Amino acid sequence: MIGEKSKTLLLHTEVVGVLERRREKGPVSRLEPVPTRLWRDFYKIVSHSSPSLLRFPSLFYLPAKDYLRRTFLSRFSSSSTSLVIMSAFGANANTNPNKSYEVTPPPSDSISSLSFSPRADILVATSWDNQVRCWEISRSGNSMASAAKASISHDQPVLCSAWKDDGTTVFSGGCDKQAKMWPLLSGGQPVTVAMHDAPISAMAWIPGMNLLATGSWDKTLKYWDTRQQTPVHTQQLPDKCYALSVKHPLMVVGTADRNLIVFNLQNPQTEFKRIPSPLKYQTRCVTAFPDQQGFLVGSIEGRVGVHHLDDAQQSKNFTFKCHRDGNEIYSVNALNFHPVHGTFATAGSDGAFNFWDKDSKQRLKAMSRCNQPIPCSSFNHDGSIYAYASCYDWSKGAENHNPATAKSSIFLHLTQESEVKAKPRAQAGRK
Repeated sequence: MIGEKSKTLLLHTEVVGVLERRREKGPVSRLEPVPTRLWRDFYKIVSHSSPSLLRFPSLFYLPAKDYLRRTFLSRFSSSSTSLVIMSAFGANANTNPNKSYEVTPPPSDSISSLSFSPRADILVATSWDNQVRCWEISRSGNSMASAAKASISHDQPVLCSAWKDDGTTVFSGGCDKQAKMWPLLSGGQPVTVAMHDAPISAMAWIPGMNLLATGSWDKTLKYWDTRQQTPVHTQQLPDKCYALSVKHPLMVVGTADRNLIVFNLQNPQTEFKRIPSPLKYQTRCVTAFPDQQGFLVGSIEGRVGVHHLDDAQQSKNFTFKCHRDGNEIYSVNALNFHPVHGTFATAGSDGAFNFWDKDSKQRLKAMSRCNQPIPCSSFNHDGSIYAYASCYDWSKGAENHNPATAKSSIFLHLTQESEVKAKPRAQAGRK
């Protein structure tokens, strides 16, 4: 029987994907992270669907929360490389070193997404306790307050969220393979508006088309008219969807195996361009430029790529390192453009968030590290508030989870103009 440690390793979807691809090309060396013999044994076990192995079910997403967590971790770390993704923090480290305002009450489990309303200071969070929660944020000068307003439940952990562009409705999706539409402002009840054959990992509202786009680990992208029970269109993806970003008419989808698929939503049923990631390791997050001319991509290797779509602008493409501490390398978990200044924020598993200007290739501000990873973040509609979550990211598994120290928190940072506004560029000829 396969040992407990090897089972956990095998259940990493990224490792399984790498093995499948390598097996197609030829035998796997004994130096590979998961030997072929173990893969064969694992396949034999799951093909018999042994009830005793429900803690380690097959790749068909049986409802076991521990497994779903570990599958989700394929977005945080990759056992298929020698890269070590760190998420260990000292128990005595400062939980709020940037003196940010803490939203209360926080979710009871790890936070998977944060989304601000595009019209008001209303914040929504999804989490691993199957909940979607909403707070109204009020501000007076340099002080803030939060009021919990409502919440809804899914049947399994919730992974992603999005707002309708008019700020009336919230969408959420997750491990129960469905997306819910919550008419938040009207006080209506949530209804299921989308279904997939595997967990929904990413979503976005397309304002120019009044459609919801959902990406899933079932290797499909679907467009939904929320008044209909069937998708308007199903687009096959080359691999599992990990990230999705829309800035109409541009949509960028990041999948496993480092694929980046670009769509022109004026012709949404056809790929506009497929690009291999400029980063060597697994894609963690993507976000489209505000001017729709390109996108940012972040990876588990503490690196961000800046990519322009126009072939004439390729000289402006570059990558840079971030969220690193000496030899320790951390995942870049979130990328958010400032809605006014066009600069952007990165957040990582090192517990830090930073503000950057891609045009001048400068870091504008480095914030102090929290004692836990930051898995997700969001700017409010005018960029005056930056929300970020601090919680255990499960990249070191359940055995390293300490409930006594792994409190899940949501913080609000009041942005200063000096942090998020691009600095004047030096005149030509000056250094």
